[in-house]
Amino acid sequence: MLFSINCTHNLNIMKKLYLFKLLFLFIAGNVFAQNQQDYSNNATLAQRVKTLSAKYPQLVKSKTLTQTVGGKEILMLTIGSGKTEDKPAIVVVGGVEGKHLLGVEMAIGFAEKLLASSAVDSVKTLLNNQTFYVFPNMSPDATEQYFAKVKAERSGNATKTDDDRDGRENEDGSEDLNGDGKITWMRIANPTGKYKLNTDDPRSMLLADATKGENGKYILLTEGIDNDKDGEFNEDGEGGVAFNKNSSYNFKPFVAGAGEYAVSEKENRALLDWLFDAFNVYAVVTFGPTNNLSTPVTFNPQGISKRIITGWFEADAKANALVSERYNKITKTKDAPKTAAESGDFSQWGYFHYGRLSFSTPGWWVPKATPDTARKEKKFVNEDAVANYLRWAGGQGITDTFTPWKAVNHPDFPNQTVEVGGLDPFVLINPPYKMVDGIVAKHTDFIVGLAKMAPQLELINVKTEKVADGLTRVTLNVMNTGDLPTYTKIGDRSYFLKKIMVKVNSNANQTFVSGRKTQTLESIEGKGYKELTWLIKGSGKITIEACSPTTGSKSVEVSL
Repeated sequence: MLFSINCTHNLNIMKKLYLFKLLFLFIAGNVFAQNQQDYSNNATLAQRVKTLSAKYPQLVKSKTLTQTVGGKEILMLTIGSGKTEDKPAIVVVGGVEGKHLLGVEMAIGFAEKLLASSAVDSVKTLLNNQTFYVFPNMSPDATEQYFAKVKAERSGNATKTDDDRDGRENEDGSEDLNGDGKITWMRIANPTGKYKLNTDDPRSMLLADATKGENGKYILLTEGIDNDKDGEFNEDGEGGVAFNKNSSYNFKPFVAGAGEYAVSEKENRALLDWLFDAFNVYAVVTFGPTNNLSTPVTFNPQGISKRIITGWFEADAKANALVSERYNKITKTKDAPKTAAESGDFSQWGYFHYGRLSFSTPGWWVPKATPDTARKEKKFVNEDAVANYLRWAGGQGITDTFTPWKAVNHPDFPNQTVEVGGLDPFVLINPPYKMVDGIVAKHTDFIVGLAKMAPQLELINVKTEKVADGLTRVTLNVMNTGDLPTYTKIGDRSYFLKKIMVKVNSNANQTFVSGRKTQTLESIEGKGYKELTWLIKGSGKITIEACSPTTGSKSVEVSL
């Protein structure tokens, strides 16, 4: 009896401690969300993931997928109810480019906003029927450079590399020559240079156009010295292999940041291995530099006629266009700059090697700004993104993102005019943090909208017809009521994705005269269908089931 009382007392204490811990996490998470003033470092991101796992234990499972060479965790969240692995899924990936801090915020912010609305009927239904796999930051070694003592843009992880192929690793990185805690630019007055001052805004530099008789007056380099005395500057510093150059599709060896071979890095290998086992994924959304949402891909017959396919199939391109239309309508973004995917790009891998519909967007770009003066702005071969940013920033009251050019003594350029300054790192591709919440909200709405376009099976137009000798003809349509195909055309070429399986469950007294009890169907396009028919001898009931990992399962009972 005494043991029972003590046991109950201890359980009550443990319960109170557990509830107190949960309450602490909730309060900490709410206070953090209200007080965060800048992008998330790795510790902050880990706390945000931990808070979600504690606050929504029935909807969130988090884990560490792997650790980078630099010891940073690659975190993963699985969002949904019940057996999440059995439901159609969307993958959301952030931090594919280490300089793109916004991508991390968009991924974790999507998880937070989706879960915050989980009590709303429409979202509750969505989480009952679909799964979301969120990988907030695939480049934690690189993004942490934003928070370092010296702030510098970095794409690669902590793997040591020999980018200049001189037999030494990480021997020529950047230096903070003016001691302002950030790596900007340096311009060297030299008649052999290819750059000139922008007459519209002398703070920025433009490539001189030789076809128009223009002469360059400056050499433009990133801030630093030539440590290894090879004539190159900052070509082999820390920041080894970039996640977004290490995927297997269109991998280019001997490119700085690409790695010695495709998928050489732990984070790339862990993500790709995990995804290849996730047959329920029907779409991948990447927050990164490539953009096929503002402007969709176009169908190129030559791209699919090669042994190695380099273009989207026509049906898949149409699906991309449909999603692009939805994206532009929901986010109301415009004037997106044209982007070209780098070799080894993850979002390209998502389509060409993973075989899923793969969508990517940076989420934000510097809006086009009008000139400061009434005169017509000049046009150059290279659009001056810096001058445009400075005009836009000035209109927004942003004044702390440009370092005025200032002369320094440089050991590699004795008796020459060397100035350090220019646009600060990160600001061209990451908006001021106060804008992040609005961007996240729009893109959360988009992903929810994308989920509503998911492929979904229905068994419709079921008909039975009595014929001679105790036979019944059963006919029905297997329809995809969603907007997206059940799987892609390129997935069909890979022989890897799972097809739709249709199975008729019958009893021993029923005999199939025609039609198969079990069969597979090829991909069904959005709003499309396939008609099936069976001729069955016998009486009683049968159950017809259609299912695939990307659509879920539907069944219907039929009386013969």
